[in-house]
Amino acid sequence: MTLILVLFLAGILLLAADVFVSSFILAAFGGAVMLTGCGIAYRQYGFDGAALAVAVALVLLGATIYGELVVLPRTRFGRGLVVHSTSGNASQPPLATADVVGKPAVAMTTLAPSGYVQVDGRRYEAFCRTGHAAKGTDLRVVGLDNFRLIVTSNASDPS
Repeated sequence: MTLILVLFLAGILLLAADVFVSSFILAAFGGAVMLTGCGIAYRQYGFDGAALAVAVALVLLGATIYGELVVLPRTRFGRGLVVHSTSGNASQPPLATADVVGKPAVAMTTLAPSGYVQVDGRRYEAFCRTGHAAKGTDLRVVGLDNFRLIVTSNASDPS
């Protein structure tokens, strides 16, 4: 009986330690240790002992998960585990709207044929209809394509 209790305690400790290690390895190992305890209970006490061990394991597992997901985040220690700040910057350029069509643009990167342009001080992903535009080239926005602008060189395309 002591071995079964030690295995259950070790399993719960491994499940709880998994909160601090961002992987599923400790949780899986903790579950395997608890299943081993259930197997030993079946071998020593038969079906009734194994059923009781499984019920206790499920209650302990539920209590551990409840503690980790509900109780811990409300504590001062749990709040210290979570990052609440952001950089305030967007990882992607803004989506273009129809109001930029017809406006001048400047190539921020080489467009061969895709790259980034600046329109009214904002950075957009763009596709150059004329095929290639060097960085710093003056362009004009002639349309929109899903998530990017369609641009052309001012000198080459009067449309």
